[in-house]
Amino acid sequence: MRSFVRREGRITRAQEQALAELWPIYGIASDIEPLDLSRLFGREAPVVMELGFGNGETLVQLAAAEPQCDFLGVEVYRPGVGRLLRRVRELGLLNVRVFCDDAVDVLTDRISRKSLTKLLIFFPDPWPKSRHHKRRLIQPAFARLARDRLITGGTLHVATDWEDYALHILDVLRLTPGLRNLDPDNGFVPRPGYRPVTKFESRGQVLGHRVWDLLFERAE
Repeated sequence: MRSFVRREGRITRAQEQALAELWPIYGIASDIEPLDLSRLFGREAPVVMELGFGNGETLVQLAAAEPQCDFLGVEVYRPGVGRLLRRVRELGLLNVRVFCDDAVDVLTDRISRKSLTKLLIFFPDPWPKSRHHKRRLIQPAFARLARDRLITGGTLHVATDWEDYALHILDVLRLTPGLRNLDPDNGFVPRPGYRPVTKFESRGQVLGHRVWDLLFERAE
């Protein structure tokens, strides 16, 4: 069961050019072998992964602000990957690498246990209709997979603007052994300062839309 439907949409000439020119530099080919992350980036550093980065707006801001960390982005939509690659080149970022693959496949096959310092999932598809809830990414099996890829003390950060999904995610993560809620009241946390507010989120705030942030730590 996939948590997405491929809606490729229109890809611009500039995005196509970026994919052609920059994918060999920053892209990671599909495979089933775990990555050697220190070899991939040419150094030992904390590794942060964002699943479903969309147009890459948040990922490039984080990578630019934290050059001491290495960043992995995962996105299935080629226009978004192309846009991210353009921004990476424009900003001269050396600490970003990109997958154009399904997030579950990447975590399962390419990322070793206890490899990630942070795992970020911002505004995943909420699949709002009840009959589609089974497609939601955050489910018990996925939560266990995410936990296993985090180092001890590593964090899983999820943000959503759908209250029903937020409550579902909270229940799933609370019940996942080895994950500890960093909210002292075992609920939602205020937006951490490192998470940028996207243009989409800003428009929603003007309309009174709320965003729920969840921050859990691998405890063992």
